[in-house]
Amino acid sequence: MSAHDTHAHHAGHGGHDGHGDHHGAAVGPHSSLRDYAIGFVLSVILTAIPFWLVMAKVIADRNTAVLVLGAFAVVQILVHMVYFLHMNGKVESGWTLLSTVFTVVFVAIGISGTLWVMFHMNANMMPEHPAAAQPAAHEAAGHAAP
Repeated sequence: MSAHDTHAHHAGHGGHDGHGDHHGAAVGPHSSLRDYAIGFVLSVILTAIPFWLVMAKVIADRNTAVLVLGAFAVVQILVHMVYFLHMNGKVESGWTLLSTVFTVVFVAIGISGTLWVMFHMNANMMPEHPAAAQPAAHEAAGHAAP
C-alpha cells in the first residue's frame, strides 16, 4: 500500500487520522453553532447582571461588591475558555491547558507584584503634607503676636 493509497484510505473515513480535529476548523464536529450561541448568551447574561448590580447600587458594601463582581468575571472567563476557546480536560488539549495555567499564574504574579509595589510606593514616598499643616501653624502664630 503506497502513501497515496494510505491517504485515500483515511480520507474515505472522514479524514480522521488519529490526531483529532483541532487544527483550526471554523466550526468543526466538536464545536457547533449551538455551542457558540450558548456561550454568547451566557456571556451577555454574565455581563448584564454585574452591570445592573453596579448601576442600581444593589450591593452597598464595597468589599462585597468587589467579591461578587470578581466571581462573575471568573465565571465569564471560564465560559469563554470552554465555549469559545474549546478548552477541556482531554489529553489533546493538555498543552493548551498547561499554557493557560502558566499564563494565569504569570498574570497573577504580575498583578499582585504591581499592586504591592504601588501600595508601598504610595505609603513610603508620599509626603505627609507638611505644607498643608504649616499655614495653619503660621496663622496661629501670626494671630498670637500683634
